[in-house]
Amino acid sequence: MRIYVCLSIIWLCASCAEPPVTAVIEFAAEFSGEPLACDTGAGGPAMTDLRFFVHAIELQNASGTWQSLQLTGDGSWQQGDLAMLDVEDGSGECPNGTTETNAVLTGTLPNGNYQGLRFVLGVPFDRNHADPLTALAPLDDSAMHWHWRSGYKFLRAGFTTATDGFWIHLGSTGCEGTVGNITACRQPNRVRVDLADFVPGEDTVVFDFSALLQGTDLDDGDASDCSSAPSEASCRDPFAAFGLNFGTGQVLSAQRVFRLADR
Repeated sequence: MRIYVCLSIIWLCASCAEPPVTAVIEFAAEFSGEPLACDTGAGGPAMTDLRFFVHAIELQNASGTWQSLQLTGDGSWQQGDLAMLDVEDGSGECPNGTTETNAVLTGTLPNGNYQGLRFVLGVPFDRNHADPLTALAPLDDSAMHWHWRSGYKFLRAGFTTATDGFWIHLGSTGCEGTVGNITACRQPNRVRVDLADFVPGEDTVVFDFSALLQGTDLDDGDASDCSSAPSEASCRDPFAAFGLNFGTGQVLSAQRVFRLADR
């Protein structure tokens, strides 16, 4: 009888548990506080690309506990705990992009009040070096795979003005082995993002191109780029903006590229 009573109580408690709630996290691109798109305006600054992977997405509840966002699988942009954001739309200055876009993360959380968001920019090691030919979405996007480095581009981002420009492809480098059999990467280059004041339903996460390009000369008329190679001096300032040690690819400080939009 005692066992029956205990089981009944457990069943009743389980049946009374509050269902999870849906959370939507929106992303946008800006430059110097102004919205940025592939076709921002004639002669004005524009982005040429903005696509990136994120995983380990967590929000902090009122008691200070971090809860994982259970992503809603959609067969295109979200798989397990990994998602791809695609802010460019293939128009204007983004000829290498796609018309399809995805600027939101959607998932569920236990019911509660949340303030604080954190995630990792990049692809987890095991999936980063698996066979891309058998990968499920969003890892089936060949434009995001770095075949010659045996892994994915965690980020493709680019910016242009009438006379200058810059693009960056961020991913792990110094990887040892072959596709499907990588043992380690000397420079992992995964970015940790922590936005303490984020409130779901109220805040938008901004990718700030002006922060990314701080220190980059956009007035010399010489378009430059960074493909994450340790020998590329043009990577130093963007890596610093991402909080990464340029030599080791480890997290060195807080990143400043992702921030919250002004309310």
